[in-house]
Amino acid sequence: MPNHSSPQPRKVRTVPNSERIDPTDARLLLALTAHPRATTVALAEASGLSRNTVQARLAALDRTGAVDSFERRVDPAALGYPLTAFVTTQVAQRRLDEVGHELAAIPEVLQVHGLTGDTDLLVHVVATDAEDLYRVASRILDIPGVERTSTALVMRQLVDYRIAPLLRRSAAR
Repeated sequence: MPNHSSPQPRKVRTVPNSERIDPTDARLLLALTAHPRATTVALAEASGLSRNTVQARLAALDRTGAVDSFERRVDPAALGYPLTAFVTTQVAQRRLDEVGHELAAIPEVLQVHGLTGDTDLLVHVVATDAEDLYRVASRILDIPGVERTSTALVMRQLVDYRIAPLLRRSAAR
């Protein structure tokens, strides 16, 4: 699997039918989601596939870009960043790539999504406390090309990022 340690812009893409995950791939990925450290042999047992089939399918999923990094998810709070916020950002369109590059250089920026509508970017950030959030938000606003921001503090998370429900649906087909 690729190691995506540095922020890489990812374009939203349409996957051709020949590259879409089939029910067998979905079963394999469900096993991998449940046991991210599993060996190929263990994944073969859990998914009912041969070891060679598991290796070939994982390689194909990696090659087509259908599977991203499987790096372990670390809770930012465990690193001393208990506050999570979203900063909506309006950007001068001609400077969008430059702004994206500058945002990637801010360690507290976890993710950036380009949006349609009045807001150009949705910036997911973390901070140590309210004062630190103010500093991070100010740093974003200071980026050349950023015209306006609005910050919303996350009070609680109701649904964590997940893919397993979609994998289960795909596996049942």
